[in-house]
Amino acid sequence: MIKLEDFSPFSSLTAAGKSRLREGVVSRHAVSEAPLLFKGQQISGAYFVLEGRLRVYSLAPNGTEATMYLIDAGETCVFALNSLFNDLLYPAWVQAVSETTLAFLPGPLFRALFAEEPVIRDLTVRTLSTLVFRLMAELEEVHSFKLNQRLANLLLTHASSAGVLAMTQQQMAFHLGTTREVVARLLGEFVALDYVETRRGVSLIRDVAGLRRVVSEG
Repeated sequence: MIKLEDFSPFSSLTAAGKSRLREGVVSRHAVSEAPLLFKGQQISGAYFVLEGRLRVYSLAPNGTEATMYLIDAGETCVFALNSLFNDLLYPAWVQAVSETTLAFLPGPLFRALFAEEPVIRDLTVRTLSTLVFRLMAELEEVHSFKLNQRLANLLLTHASSAGVLAMTQQQMAFHLGTTREVVARLLGEFVALDYVETRRGVSLIRDVAGLRRVVSEG
C-alpha cells in the first residue's frame, strides 16, 4: 500500500515529523470522475495524490469546463494550500480523472509541519512556483494557439510513451474548454491525415512528427 512517506519530501521528515504525520494523515479514495472540491468550498486541509490523477478546472456560465491544471501522484493542490493559509474559499472545481487515492492532512497538521520542517516549506514554495509556470503556459496556449494546435499538443504531452491517450472525446473537450463535437471534427481531420487512430475512449498517435507540425505551424 502506497503511503505519503513514500514520496519526497515526506520521506525526509525528521523522526518527530514522521510521527506527527502518521498520527494525523487520513487516506481517502475517489472513483473515476468523482467530484471532490467545489468552487466556494471551505478548505480544511492539504490534499496529496498517492495514486491516480486529479483535474482542477473552471466552469463558465454556459456550463463549459476548462482544465486549469492536473495533479499527479506525489503532487498537491496549490489552490488548496493557498486557501488554507489565507483563509480563502476554494476558487475552482476538482474531479478525479481516474480512480485516485489521496492523503489528507488536516489544516493544523500541515501548518505545524510547515513551521517545523524545512522540507515542507521547500515543498510549498516549489509547488507555488510550478503552478505559476503551468498556468502561464496554459494561458499562452489559449491566447496563441488555434484549437487544432491545442488538441495536437494535448495528444503529444499527455499520451503514454507508447503513444496512447486514454481520454474520451468529452474529456478532451473539457480539458480544452470546447465541445465534444469540435474535438470529434478535429480528431477526424487528424485521422484523415493518418496522424492519429481513434478507438472507443482511446486515441493512438501514429505520426508524432505530423502532430508536431500542427503545433508549430497551425
